[in-house]
Amino acid sequence: MKVGLYFGSFNPIHIGHLVIANHMAEHSDLDQVWFVVTPHNPFKKKNSLLDNYQRLEMVYRATKDYIKLKPSDIEFNLPQPSYTINTLTYLQEKHPDYEFALIMGEDNLKSFHKWKNYELILEGHHIYVYPRISKDPDSNRDKTQFDGHKKIHAVDAPIMELSSTFIRKSIKEGKNVQPMLPQHVWEYLDEMNFYK
Repeated sequence: MKVGLYFGSFNPIHIGHLVIANHMAEHSDLDQVWFVVTPHNPFKKKNSLLDNYQRLEMVYRATKDYIKLKPSDIEFNLPQPSYTINTLTYLQEKHPDYEFALIMGEDNLKSFHKWKNYELILEGHHIYVYPRISKDPDSNRDKTQFDGHKKIHAVDAPIMELSSTFIRKSIKEGKNVQPMLPQHVWEYLDEMNFYK
């Protein structure tokens, strides 16, 4: 079984995440996509993060109707901060019959060379990259040092211009964000009064 790992804080998970994950599951050779809820990204401040289990609950609610999409709390019990190489090593030991690949936006690919042991990640795993609209008008979106790498696959997924940050800000301002969220997630957020 080939599993794509889609890492994120999912704070909250929104329809953009689902569209990309489902596209990867349906239009690539991946059998499943696991949403790996990260407890703490070394590059992000922790202050606006909801509790780990609240974010996992949202991912569970968002994916429960999709047979190929699964929530994963694998990083909750690994040393912090979470490094992708450690998670991959742990998953490979736990599921020796599975092949694990990474899913990332092309903006992350540009900084991939800064990841801990990125060469080792590339040695053992494929990377599926989805397009992102560049915020920097001068950036040359096509060029990274990984161009043409045999383990990196550009997937022509829909470009989603939706961010969890924008959703949190909108909720705080009392705006209606219901269309941007899976229904079960919106109901949970509303019921729990998150981000207000």
